[in-house]
Amino acid sequence: MTATTAEGRRSLRPSPRPSTVVSVRGVLPEHRHTQEEITESFASTLLAGSVNRAVVDRFHRNACVETRHTALPLEDYARLEDFGQSNDAFIRAGVELGARAVVDALKAVGLTPADVDVVVSCTVTGLAVPSIEARVAQEIGMRPDVIRLPLVGLGCVAGAAGVARLHDLLRGRPDGVAVLLSVELCSLTLQRDDVSVANLVASGLFGDGAAAVVAVGPDHPLARSARPDQPEVLAARSRMYPDSERTMGWDVGAGGLKIVLDSSVPDLVRQYVGGDVEGFLADHGLSAADIEWYVAHPGGPKVLEALQDALAVDRHALGMTWDSLRRIGNLSSASVLNVLADTLADRPPRPGSYGLMLAMGPGFCSELVLLRAPEAAA
Repeated sequence: MTATTAEGRRSLRPSPRPSTVVSVRGVLPEHRHTQEEITESFASTLLAGSVNRAVVDRFHRNACVETRHTALPLEDYARLEDFGQSNDAFIRAGVELGARAVVDALKAVGLTPADVDVVVSCTVTGLAVPSIEARVAQEIGMRPDVIRLPLVGLGCVAGAAGVARLHDLLRGRPDGVAVLLSVELCSLTLQRDDVSVANLVASGLFGDGAAAVVAVGPDHPLARSARPDQPEVLAARSRMYPDSERTMGWDVGAGGLKIVLDSSVPDLVRQYVGGDVEGFLADHGLSAADIEWYVAHPGGPKVLEALQDALAVDRHALGMTWDSLRRIGNLSSASVLNVLADTLADRPPRPGSYGLMLAMGPGFCSELVLLRAPEAAA
């Protein structure tokens, strides 16, 4: 954190004590398909010949996605007659996936649902009242006094923003356990009467999945014994950009959630993100040279190329993100959490090293989260 001197210069001051991410788990539906299978189903069944097949093939091929998971078998999507049926399917599948993600993440560090003090949920692909985390809490046996915070409408940025909000909440509960739950079933939002470029791009890019993060405050015993693959959260920063409200989001109509996705997203990333990261790191006495690992949201090939330009890094620096895009597509808010899980499992950070989590979403906005791998225990 920083203070401003009388001369207007920023001076460093001690940051709040870190929270610790002790467990991350991603969960995917059982229905896994190649991109070619999804293209065939979408073009021949949902669109039913209302658009040039070669155009669909090109958009899907350019997404750089090889396989994706869907909440339902492909043949079941044509049977969904309206938004109500799609949303019912979202709740059924979302609660099942979400419950599995939370239980798996807790079990991995010897915790139970009854140990959770705060649960935060994020989704943008369905509507549920009671919200998803309330249904999951009842399903798996969280305490009746668990504090709930549903985040709705943040879209792809919500995974990173959710980690930041866990950190904020644990500052007031330093011995507490907080859980972030993300459930995104993007396949249930695809519109069968929408031949816009945005819908065609979305149909080739987005997949279904869930993720859960378990974090603890600095006074919790798990924080005191954290390993290098259980990163500390040091700080976060949120940014919204001017005149960008229609860049990304949903239009809500009789058919449900119709995607808004403007081609200017890569330009906004190049324009703003590099400077935002530089300023954020400088406020904590760091520079880009101090960041050894990145956890980035897989927004799509053009967005990732723009992000590499903005951060002045090569493709390898975002290699885990590119690999996630290839294997499972863009899972909206769950994507960056799946990338975090993959990074900690497959490319564990060097003890003491700094990492940066970042994602963008509707607003148009970004979220930056500064991470550090704890030193190895003596």
